[in-house]
Amino acid sequence: MDWPTPPPRPTGGHKGTFGSVLIVGGSRGMAGAISLSGQAALHSGAGLVTVAVPDCIADVVAHFHPAYMTLPLNCDGKHLDAYAAEQIEANMLGKSALGIGPGLGQSEAVRSVVHRIYRECKQPLVLDADGLNAFAGCEELLQSGGKVRVLTPHPGEFARLTRRRISEVQENRESLAREFAQAYRVILLLKGERTVITDGERLLLNPTGCDALATGGSGDVLTGLVVGLLGQQIDAFDATRLAAWLHGLAGEAAAAKYSAEFVSALEILEGLSNAWKHMHSKAGNP
Repeated sequence: MDWPTPPPRPTGGHKGTFGSVLIVGGSRGMAGAISLSGQAALHSGAGLVTVAVPDCIADVVAHFHPAYMTLPLNCDGKHLDAYAAEQIEANMLGKSALGIGPGLGQSEAVRSVVHRIYRECKQPLVLDADGLNAFAGCEELLQSGGKVRVLTPHPGEFARLTRRRISEVQENRESLAREFAQAYRVILLLKGERTVITDGERLLLNPTGCDALATGGSGDVLTGLVVGLLGQQIDAFDATRLAAWLHGLAGEAAAAKYSAEFVSALEILEGLSNAWKHMHSKAGNP
């Protein structure tokens, strides 16, 4: 399998050159997930990153990293409320890609917000975690209508979306992923050993990664990478493939430095530096 090609980095570029992305997530008790996604988007090379979170946790999320912007959204004291959809839509203007899901939690208001943003967003959008869970039982709403949509479920989330047992998903990962991507016209990244990436026609198995990635927050890092790379306006399938490859390399680098048992999502973020260097060396870039 050929190595993915990193997005171009013109020497005269500025932060506007490399995209502006918005990631929606978080709830009381799950502020870390959206922070990890925001930090990963920063380390994907995206020029500007905004994390949109319930206002009850906005100060906490802002504290995690000084380089992303924080957008407080209406909430009920724990989760987003229905009005948050209007706030998100008002802030989508000028963004090159969106993500929604990390740490959102589950409620009727969250479901309605996710459905509306998924339907109305014209930019490439990544759906993960509780963003995916919002469609369990109403999978027909995932029809993309020709818009760029990337879904990044783990086997449990994919089992809920397909109304199958996890064991059945694991036994038929490639065929089920391809069928799902074809049916809903999305790009599907099905996590796990040899992560499956398919748009219903093309199908790749990611060759990088190790058991160090089996830790809470790892998927949030991957989400941020996909959103950040999409925001740099490269082909959506290539962005998804590159994100998975980098994520796996970062896990390998973290495990080599610390041991797989020690690694948390923070060490995976740290490992992205080595992942990018390795990627550029394979691509023949300085």
